[in-house]
Amino acid sequence: MPETLKRRYTITIAAPPARVWHELLDLPTYERWTAAFHPGSTYEGRWALGEKIRFVSPSGDGMVAEIAELELHRRVSIRHLGFIAQGVEDTTSEAVRAWAPAYEDYTLEPADGGTQLVVDMDVAPAWLDHMDALWPRALELLRQGCGG
Repeated sequence: MPETLKRRYTITIAAPPARVWHELLDLPTYERWTAAFHPGSTYEGRWALGEKIRFVSPSGDGMVAEIAELELHRRVSIRHLGFIAQGVEDTTSEAVRAWAPAYEDYTLEPADGGTQLVVDMDVAPAWLDHMDALWPRALELLRQGCGG
């Protein structure tokens, strides 16, 4: 069984769920808010159920995943399957098997005339402090991109 810890990050944004959804997932705006984790981060693939998606940095390092669940403007679940190192996917090494699969789930709910975004994710213990430090920054960039 993978060794991960559950983490939850939340933010309320003064915009409707459809607006937050597009800011969250559309390529140009995705790149803006994920810069909190690594400037120049992007994705390759489509936000569609069962589709493979690669989250990569300018160096070609990152994560390989698939879309496990998708409900438009409401929920997306990403099943992380492995690492990408210099463009090469690793989904079978012992290092990957120690944590994969790991889930990163985004849920959007109407709240007080805006949207509450909840991010639930499985985090390898070695990455916990990193995620706790960067997620609030990333969510604030997302809120700013939505205009509120």
